[in-house]
Amino acid sequence: MITRRIFLLGATPFLTACLAPVGSLPMPTVTAVEVYKADRVMTLLSNGIVVRRYDIDLGTNPIGPKRQRGDGKTPEGDYYITHVNTQSQFTLSLGINYPNEEDLRISTAAGLDPGDEIFFHGLPNGYGSAVPDWTDGCIAVGNSEIREIVSLVPPGTPVTIYP
Repeated sequence: MITRRIFLLGATPFLTACLAPVGSLPMPTVTAVEVYKADRVMTLLSNGIVVRRYDIDLGTNPIGPKRQRGDGKTPEGDYYITHVNTQSQFTLSLGINYPNEEDLRISTAAGLDPGDEIFFHGLPNGYGSAVPDWTDGCIAVGNSEIREIVSLVPPGTPVTIYP
């Protein structure tokens, strides 16, 4: 019994040294992004499991889907990340493929210009904060958050934006 305790006490530092330090484990691959407009929340998922959650700001007129340029609405539907913009006027940004085919069909049928250039982005360069729901239809987070998001979400990642 004493020999076993001595072994366990002696083995503990060795076994602990073999474990990865907390926070050094690799981040799971992000396989999807979900945005919940009503809750002002964006989640990053890895195979259906939430790995990150962010509070967000939306367009100035956030209720309902985006249908035309200048309406201040954030789109709703299925999209994907098209590219990273390192020259953004909002720190960094990730483009989405708005308008998609459905957006074009609906807007065109109504005789409207659907608009374009919808992004996930940070705050305007030179600003430290913003009022709630201040974008032209984009999805905004803080600057440290957009840096993390850009490092985790590659182009091609599916995006679903819920009402």
